Amino acid sequence: MRTLSLLHRWIGAIGGLLLALLGLTGTLLVWRDELTFVAHADDPARSNAAAVARVVERLADGPAPVDRITFAGDGLGVHQAIFADGSGAYLSQSGEIVARWTASWQRPELWLFDLHHRLLMGDTGEIVTGIAGLIGLGFVVTGIILWWRVRRRFRPRVWPATMKPGAIVHHHRDIGVVTAPLLIVSLVTGVLMVFPALGGSLIAEARARPPQVQAASSTVARRDPAPLFAAALKRFPHAELRRLQWPRKAGAPLILRLRQSFEWTPNGRTFVYADPVTLAIVGTADPATGGTAASIREKLYPIHAAKTGGILWKLALSLTGLALTLLGSLAVYSFWRTRWAAARARRRKRSV
Repeated sequence: MRTLSLLHRWIGAIGGLLLALLGLTGTLLVWRDELTFVAHADDPARSNAAAVARVVERLADGPAPVDRITFAGDGLGVHQAIFADGSGAYLSQSGEIVARWTASWQRPELWLFDLHHRLLMGDTGEIVTGIAGLIGLGFVVTGIILWWRVRRRFRPRVWPATMKPGAIVHHHRDIGVVTAPLLIVSLVTGVLMVFPALGGSLIAEARARPPQVQAASSTVARRDPAPLFAAALKRFPHAELRRLQWPRKAGAPLILRLRQSFEWTPNGRTFVYADPVTLAIVGTADPATGGTAASIREKLYPIHAAKTGGILWKLALSLTGLALTLLGSLAVYSFWRTRWAAARARRRKRSV
């Protein structure tokens, strides 16, 4: 047990701040839509395919090549356009540009997402966050084991009684065991999004690949997308348009994402693939016909990011993120304060 305690404390002292960072940024991202301060953000979403088509056509005719556009929805009443050079814009549902940026760091909600998801380090950062999630799960399990020995001292507090190491340790143990179930849910869903193979065949089932098209380049023809939207909604009559992704290389299709009523993911996992030249549909992917693995995988992000469950789940995950922030930051503070105090005592003893 002593070895387990040492491992728990030393690894926490090294990685605690990273977990605290993920907890704090995750808490803020739970309220990402509410913290997107831009004109028309609170407008109710209007399910008007013709109006959406006009906005898309206007953007496609602009000077900057478009990478993707995410359409206004229940959480955010503006369209979000991302251009091929990394810049972007928010547009009202009537097509008026209400905000522009040349880099993601100019928009706090985009910068926070990249910090939480990739630590501003691209794919390498994503792997690091996944490893941090695994370490966090290890902390939860070992923390429960270590707490069990002193369970009679259980006195849950929002904040330590004092900022002395002993009081911080007691607070750390008690708040950790109280929030352990929610921490496990948050950490497991985050880890499985980064490392789906850890879920075994139940999660890591091979995904369907988009069909190839006979296109000499990735350029999308300047056509009215209204017929494409109408054809997609005819195939999925109860779905809503959520995102249009331009092809990023020759031979790739134009991808239209829709969300059906049974889907938890805000942007849906219903895909319609179209030829970028003719805008004719060349394939679809319907999650209603997918297997168990696809159904479980589709729910990981909405659970992790509180995109389902309403206000109660948002509040629960917010408290969980704040708890993780306290657990990580105060553990680092307490550990190194104790070490520094012990080092000072040894120096004084030698100087006497």
